[in-house]
Amino acid sequence: MSDFMLYEKRGGIVLLTMNRPEERNALSTVEICEEFEDRCKSIERDPSVNVLILTGAGPAFCSGGNIKKMRDRSGFAPAKTVIDTRDSYRRSIHRIPKALFNLEVPTIAAVNGAAIGAGLDLACMCDMRIASEKAVFAESFIKLGIIPGDGGAWFLPRIVGYSMACEMALTGVQIGAEEARTIGLVSRVTEADSLLDAAFELAARIDAMPGRTVRLTKRLLRDSGQVTLDHHLEMAGAFQTIAHETEDHREALDAVFEKRSPKFQNR
Repeated sequence: MSDFMLYEKRGGIVLLTMNRPEERNALSTVEICEEFEDRCKSIERDPSVNVLILTGAGPAFCSGGNIKKMRDRSGFAPAKTVIDTRDSYRRSIHRIPKALFNLEVPTIAAVNGAAIGAGLDLACMCDMRIASEKAVFAESFIKLGIIPGDGGAWFLPRIVGYSMACEMALTGVQIGAEEARTIGLVSRVTEADSLLDAAFELAARIDAMPGRTVRLTKRLLRDSGQVTLDHHLEMAGAFQTIAHETEDHREALDAVFEKRSPKFQNR
């Protein structure tokens, strides 16, 4: 595992900080992509984790790919041949959207600064996004003569709608934090110094809920746009059957009748 990410755990909340501020936290190597995947798998296996916050060190959230490595052909793409490049994408950057999408723990992108290209797409891979007033966003691949090769063209329309996604991807326009909130790209904007506090406040409200049910609920929400209603209802019925048998469900019922706050144990 590389040392791209700083890991911090507070109760049921994990904070992952991309820590290459001198490179604007660019996603530049296979090792970085492997670390993303490994971190997600580790979090998924830990039943004590209920929420993940992702942010960046320094003035940028993530600047996307490293264009110097792209120019010098020294990064994961482009490679020696077109087939090598396609295989390289599968072995590297494609691991990140799959890992984040399949993670049952809810994810919050705390966008502290520029989220450009793959950096914007990375934020879109998270379930929730909040932004510093200093944040800027751009789906800027088109300006480099390339396409969103990391899944951005799948995630972005589902968040801001097809028309706005087209406008962003086909022009590479850069937007600020308030416009991002207006179009639904982020749910709230904070002062720069308050961003992580706001992220932890949101995470804490999720962390206070029964963790196993949180994971089941996220899975239903994530899959709802990909399946038919009949399929969704079958999943909902199965997941609800599981939830009914958890200790936290029984604790919640007891708390209602005893007029007290529940004490969930993720069981």
